[in-house]
Amino acid sequence: MTIGGSDSAGELAGLTPWTARAAPIARAEYDARLDRARALTEQAGATALLVNAGASLRYFTGVPWGPSERMVALLLPVGGRPVVICPAFEQGTLAADLRIDADLALWQEDEQPADLVARLLAPGAVLAVDPLLPFAWGQKLRDRRLSLVDGTAPIDDCRKIKSPAELALLSQAKAMTLEVHRRAAAILHPGIAASEVVRFIDAAHRALGAAGSSFCIVQFGRATAFPHGLPGEQYLAEGELVLVDTGCLVEGYHSDITRTYAFGAVGGDERAIWAIEQEAQAAAFAAVRPGETCEAIDAAARRILVAHGLGPDYKLPGLPHRTGHGIGLSIHEPAYLVRGDHTVLAPGMCFSNEPMIVVPDRFGVRLEDHFHVTETGAAWFTTPQPSIDRPFG
Repeated sequence: MTIGGSDSAGELAGLTPWTARAAPIARAEYDARLDRARALTEQAGATALLVNAGASLRYFTGVPWGPSERMVALLLPVGGRPVVICPAFEQGTLAADLRIDADLALWQEDEQPADLVARLLAPGAVLAVDPLLPFAWGQKLRDRRLSLVDGTAPIDDCRKIKSPAELALLSQAKAMTLEVHRRAAAILHPGIAASEVVRFIDAAHRALGAAGSSFCIVQFGRATAFPHGLPGEQYLAEGELVLVDTGCLVEGYHSDITRTYAFGAVGGDERAIWAIEQEAQAAAFAAVRPGETCEAIDAAARRILVAHGLGPDYKLPGLPHRTGHGIGLSIHEPAYLVRGDHTVLAPGMCFSNEPMIVVPDRFGVRLEDHFHVTETGAAWFTTPQPSIDRPFG
């Protein structure tokens, strides 16, 4: 599929709901996650783990609720049954979403859920708390004479290693988004508004069976020099770079793919930087192997840039941010491909690979694909962009 030559209606007409759908996470896998979290919580010296609403709650229970001012949380004792803490009026919805066998601890609107947590634990219990638990709630728990410790390790050490079922869900999400990218490139024409492309991308994700785009960034020309874009409308002109960064969700698992390509004839500087970006992305991928550190992958990409006279470090022209981030139920999650992250790579870890190059106030090039660590190296979820003029081969 090429750049331009089609229209939104024609491309949407060619899309149907995705047929090769990955299976949802099975009950046995949720149980295994809970057992792993119990063991890690005990290693952390705690008697229970408290997981706040959000991606981690979904990971352990299947409940896809975001955090709010009302406490919804999983209390996981090291030696007992899981307990889900929830407002009483949400009981029916909770039961419909819950994917584990758990007790429910319900609180009314005029009650303090911290009291409920304290009653469920022995006096002086050591509670490992989700790092995303609001600070004010932590203070209330301390006021109830609970000892709090950091629950980051028990949660993140579970979530960082993806199972085959998770890899399949991630693969589907990324394949769907790559197809949307192909279709979006086909509708481009001089004068098209970035907002029209954004609307098309959302509709195309919906046509494939996702609940629309989970996010979408469309940038033309100078705006590509700003990693997350500029406010206001943009209109495409001949001879400009196009940068599109978007994703969707499949059973809560994220895609997040960026393509940068030429609309018409772009200059030699753009082409040279595009080629360096491609080389840096490939170098980061080639450096991946079990036992290597996250920061070493970032360093591999930056060595390419420095060899071409860019950088060093975060100096521009060059790479203004980390090379990549973990991805799963959160679009950005530990670990991170950045200097200072000494996390050791292991099979099942998943990352973006996006060593963006910015030429200040002129243009930027970001190629973003994802890989997962294997027993011997890495495997791409999506095939990287082959050229600046033919982004999909």
